[in-house]
Amino acid sequence: MDEGTASPAAQPEISKMSFEQALAALEQIVQQLERGDVPLDQSISLYERGEALRLACQQRLDAAQARIEKIVTGADGRAAATQPFDAES
Repeated sequence: MDEGTASPAAQPEISKMSFEQALAALEQIVQQLERGDVPLDQSISLYERGEALRLACQQRLDAAQARIEKIVTGADGRAAATQPFDAES
């Protein structure tokens, strides 16, 4: 059986995956769907898992952004403002 086409029971639980693992699994699903050589029923299952992976990744990114925004404080120790992580100093 091709890697990535394993039955859902054989796939790791999304909640136990690291961000990087979830992203790699999502990229693999996208590649399979883009190839177009997967039967319709399997395509639907892959799409559903991909959507769950996308949501998990987005939640982790949102949590990371919130943590970064929390770090930005003024000289007095109070929040001065929030700024994107990649903003220039």
